[in-house]
Amino acid sequence: MQITARSLCQRALLEWEKGRIFSDEILHGIVEKHPLANSDRGLLTELFYGVLRHQRRLDFLIARLREAELDVQTRNLLRAGLYQIFHLRVPEHAAVFETVAMAGKSRGVVNAVLRRAVREKVALEKLLQQQKLPVRESHPDFLVERWTGQFGLEAAEQLCRINNTPSHNFFRVNTLKQTLDALCALQPDAEVFNAEKGVLKLKRIPVEWLRDGWGYVQDPSTLIAPDLLDPQPDERILDACAAPGGKTTYIAQKMNGTGEVLACDLYESRVIRLKENVHRLGAVNVRVHQLDFLIPPSSGSPLQTASFDRILLDVPCSNTGVIRRRVDVRWRLTEEDFIRMPVHQLALVRRAVPLLRAGGVLVYSTCSLEPEENAQVVESALREFPELELDRSLSVQPQLEGVDGAFAARFHKR
Repeated sequence: MQITARSLCQRALLEWEKGRIFSDEILHGIVEKHPLANSDRGLLTELFYGVLRHQRRLDFLIARLREAELDVQTRNLLRAGLYQIFHLRVPEHAAVFETVAMAGKSRGVVNAVLRRAVREKVALEKLLQQQKLPVRESHPDFLVERWTGQFGLEAAEQLCRINNTPSHNFFRVNTLKQTLDALCALQPDAEVFNAEKGVLKLKRIPVEWLRDGWGYVQDPSTLIAPDLLDPQPDERILDACAAPGGKTTYIAQKMNGTGEVLACDLYESRVIRLKENVHRLGAVNVRVHQLDFLIPPSSGSPLQTASFDRILLDVPCSNTGVIRRRVDVRWRLTEEDFIRMPVHQLALVRRAVPLLRAGGVLVYSTCSLEPEENAQVVESALREFPELELDRSLSVQPQLEGVDGAFAARFHKR
């Protein structure tokens, strides 16, 4: 079979079905192995992420058009074909032809289903709009129920809709190497999203800007935790869960390259990426270490006798605030995750508090929308550590502010 954007999308979808790797890692690996022209890479990305975003809608359509059981490969072909017919400006005949060409033994089934979908498109679209919110906006029932309880039905629907739209290209200017004004002069169509934080919104981010470390692709919501941390020049800072390095390098930038930032992460692959980003952005005051933050430090560990002025604890979480960006998170989550995650998050807080000097600042942050991972962990920390005093907390909701969701809380240690 000829290697095309559509055929690579099928490989990516089959790999995703195995359930071991998240979509962004799968896509990155395929693009690295099979370099494509910009237009083809764009089509691959749109198809792969689009099918995952709208999977439940697409499966609803398949069920209306084909009652018999389907194997995984045929189902993914139909999902991709239907996504092109219902969501892309691809000519319908081209969507059918290109999909059928990849179908092999299932050509007859794929051809029949897609041609019927084209004939009945208007009626099917009307039928979709009559379905309940989780089907209509392609989310699991339990997430929609949870958000309806938290935010109300209208806000839950807005959140689901924004999760199904591609995220903007936000670029945080690295003032260790460049200035906002200089990059705006180079790219006249750049929109200044936040001048104070140096955030631009771009249609396309020039490759050379990334290569030369002039900035970092970073949603503005990720900057609230480092801003709450408020690192000062010449201080000693710990970024305990640092990879891939967006917050780490922003902290180093706010310190003007002075003092010391100790950036840690657990997995070798993530630490390699962290080191690359630190080096590329010229964050010379950052030291990177691979370690398990939950294990008591052994001899020679950078945390053995540590006393930090400030600690950023950006904990692993459910990622419900970044489903717009991490499109398959919705299908990987279970209700049990909202029981398991807070236990792990509080364990990280327990490990961090003794490393903070008296008078120091601890910022706890997530990219979750869920109270179990946010306010309830903060309440548990305050009960367990009377020496901690909550200064303030901030939350960002995608349906209100048009950026990723985030939460951050700042503690002072008495």
